[in-house]
Amino acid sequence: MPDYDSQLERVRKLLAKAEDPGVTAEEAELYNTKAAELIARHGIDNAVLAAAGRGSDDITVLKLPIENPYSRDKASLLTSVAYPLRCRTLLHRVGQGVESVTVFGFRSDLARVELLFTSLLLQASTQLNRVRPEQGVFRESLAAYRRTWLHGFARAVHDRLQQAEAKAVRTHRPTAPGQPSAELVVRDRTAVVQQAFDREYGDLRTATPRRLSGSGYREGHRAGTKATLDPSALSRHRSALPVR
Repeated sequence: MPDYDSQLERVRKLLAKAEDPGVTAEEAELYNTKAAELIARHGIDNAVLAAAGRGSDDITVLKLPIENPYSRDKASLLTSVAYPLRCRTLLHRVGQGVESVTVFGFRSDLARVELLFTSLLLQASTQLNRVRPEQGVFRESLAAYRRTWLHGFARAVHDRLQQAEAKAVRTHRPTAPGQPSAELVVRDRTAVVQQAFDREYGDLRTATPRRLSGSGYREGHRAGTKATLDPSALSRHRSALPVR
């Protein structure tokens, strides 16, 4: 089984190809999708090893601060990363904003969530500083446009990660006799996390769905389909750029 460093090296090579100006948008998306698949495979490998008693993993929590502006939308991006990776989130609200998010899950999955979220937030924030709504007869609020842009970005990221995780489970092959199947391991771990989360936070109410009025969803979704799913980005950037 390849170690994590070798898997990340393969990811970096794929992303370098995706960033080549000579490739088409379709080719770039293919390279980025492959990178997401490698990251998902790493998560499945860790889960199966732990289930077979060949590795240690336990349920714990990770609390990440969320900064304004657009803190609720940034928290939604974090949730969009966490859920496909079998983690659950609890938002800590202050007024209309979110000051932090507690992420609940297995330690190895929390590490993937933190790495991916920090990298994706940096990418989203960099682009968000540049996007503007088209001004026609009706002038659209920049804030409304950016909120829906972030919503589209988060939706695309969620879908890509969910697809990558499902494929990693489907294509995983046991490496030792009697090793549990990846499908069974993932189902059990998901259930264990949900049950533990419900015991800890089950009495809290679910947030009311938001109504967003901006027109940035499509452009944000397009950006999310091209976002780099490279956790090694944290070695180069430790914090997201501020959105003005």
